[in-house]
Amino acid sequence: FSSYDLIGDSKNISSIRDQIEKISVTESRIIITGPSGSGKELIARKIHKKSKRNGKPFIILNGALLDKNKYELELFGEEKQDGTISYGSLEKANKGTLLIDHISEIPLEIQSKILRVLIDQKFKRINGTSDIKVDVRLICSSNKDLKNEILIGNFREDLFHRISVFEIKIDSLNNRISDIPLLINYFSEKIS
Repeated sequence: FSSYDLIGDSKNISSIRDQIEKISVTESRIIITGPSGSGKELIARKIHKKSKRNGKPFIILNGALLDKNKYELELFGEEKQDGTISYGSLEKANKGTLLIDHISEIPLEIQSKILRVLIDQKFKRINGTSDIKVDVRLICSSNKDLKNEILIGNFREDLFHRISVFEIKIDSLNNRISDIPLLINYFSEKIS
């Protein structure tokens, strides 16, 4: 997947390439919005690859695929009674980048915990007693309009402001028709 390129010469794709160049050198948090299948994960990977965190972990947590009882475990990990540790995505991504895909699907109570981590740069594992400090660049993506999700009470406004220092919007392919022949050629060559 990481070997794929951002293909297209539409105005939207050209703008995104420019944004990637500018944003990658910063440590800022980013929200990438667009329809499912439009390339949000690819954009996040490109940003990570061009950043100073390249060579460090790139971890993906998909908010749409998780059982709602597992969000906390997947994010923060757990210290079990027998002394074993289950590491969460935040620890796995330490010094690197964490992409939270479909962040709009994360429950409100977990959103508040993510906000706390962004403010304090530390957290406790489930059943843990000591703070775990992390240095993670957070990139989030959504196929929903988060401002609308805030209005209907499904997303925290304070978290939105923390994660959207930069916003990249990728259009659907319907709005980038000029990119279709280039994509067909690119994937035909990849497949053959």
